[in-house]
Amino acid sequence: MQEWLETYFPNVFADLPALWQATGETLYLLVVAGIISFILGLFFGTLLTVTQKTGIYSLPPLYQVVDKLLNLGRSIPFIILLFLLLPLSRLIMGTAIGVDGAIVPLVFGTTPFFARQIEAALAGVGRGLIEAAQSIGMNTFEIIYRVYWRESIASIARGTTITLINLVSLSAMAGAVGAGGLGNYAYIYGQQRNRMDIIWATVIILVVIVTIIQIIGYLAAKRNTK
Repeated sequence: MQEWLETYFPNVFADLPALWQATGETLYLLVVAGIISFILGLFFGTLLTVTQKTGIYSLPPLYQVVDKLLNLGRSIPFIILLFLLLPLSRLIMGTAIGVDGAIVPLVFGTTPFFARQIEAALAGVGRGLIEAAQSIGMNTFEIIYRVYWRESIASIARGTTITLINLVSLSAMAGAVGAGGLGNYAYIYGQQRNRMDIIWATVIILVVIVTIIQIIGYLAAKRNTK
């Protein structure tokens, strides 16, 4: 097996540490940017749900502001966002290049998308459940946690899966402009040096990562489907 791999992926095996480092950087970006985006997306998606005109804490002006900001964030192409946020990345992370420099634009590029996923997931909670919770005296935070979030675990799992897969794509795009990870590895070691085996190896690893995310997301959603 190893001989076969070395035959078809000679340039990959000539410098395996570079591949492992790039894979580790991509996983680091997914974990850090994914966790931050999940927290922010859950917050803003929930905020949209509860502050809309028919929400449990109706506040239309706040809803309109958050809604428009999320729409603005989703409308900016990620490749432009990378350059637009260079000063902010430098301010927050201390650098605008490399793996750490990519975290800020990845969060900004992912959070609006995930917030909409959360909004859609929470919209599936029946109005009757909300009214029943209100009738027994639950406050806003209890309804959010015990009704909205608990009843939407399966939908949130699906939304998280879709978002993480999108984040894999964004991290690869960021890598192509110097942010490290598999995108940078494929561009520097593969495309610029005309080594197709490196590009194919990158594709295979990304497919494996996406497949694992899909499997975990499917199992989480299935386990919490009522």
